[in-house]
Amino acid sequence: MRFVAISDTHGKHQFDLPPGDVILHAGDVSSRGSKAEVERFLGWFSGLDYAYKIFIAGNHDFFFENAPQSEIQALIPENLIYLNDSGVEIEGIKIWGSPIQPWFYDWAFNRQRGPAIQKHWDLIPEDSDIVITHGPVFGIHDRIVSGALVGCEDLLPVMQRIAPKVHLCGHIHEAYGTKQVGETLYINASILDLRYTIAHDPVVFDV
Repeated sequence: MRFVAISDTHGKHQFDLPPGDVILHAGDVSSRGSKAEVERFLGWFSGLDYAYKIFIAGNHDFFFENAPQSEIQALIPENLIYLNDSGVEIEGIKIWGSPIQPWFYDWAFNRQRGPAIQKHWDLIPEDSDIVITHGPVFGIHDRIVSGALVGCEDLLPVMQRIAPKVHLCGHIHEAYGTKQVGETLYINASILDLRYTIAHDPVVFDV
């Protein structure tokens, strides 16, 4: 099965997408998290030509954190799969997604490092094939322009233990890329660069 991975589009969806069976979006579908921005994203994403279309929210996507769940579910088209500390199995492949990331200013889905964030990672099933989190693990695709590593120290050992086939993230635009570590392919699929310009290609992988 061929997957196409993107992240951090922030409402800018004027780019080419390669063919595949599944498209995954690792969050920050909007810029300021308004309902109108989310509606525009959902209209674009639902119209894409993939058999399965799966997404999570990110730290810019306030609507998904603040709106009632009934309103969120009513807004999402039936042909989309939205993951929020939840999973789905498609054709035998188990995918888990979470928008949570370590505290980052006053954005959405922030959690303090340690027990507050660990309880989210404890929900990830041990048999996950693909794990999507908005932020990266510590030390992989998490280096910002200052040189600091800002990924989640609490998530790293969970991914090392579970060893999914793929861990997909975004959040740190300047850390776009792929890296194989052991059994896991780590992907940062941020489409935009630091200047919020479309600069990176979607990442394609097979499972």
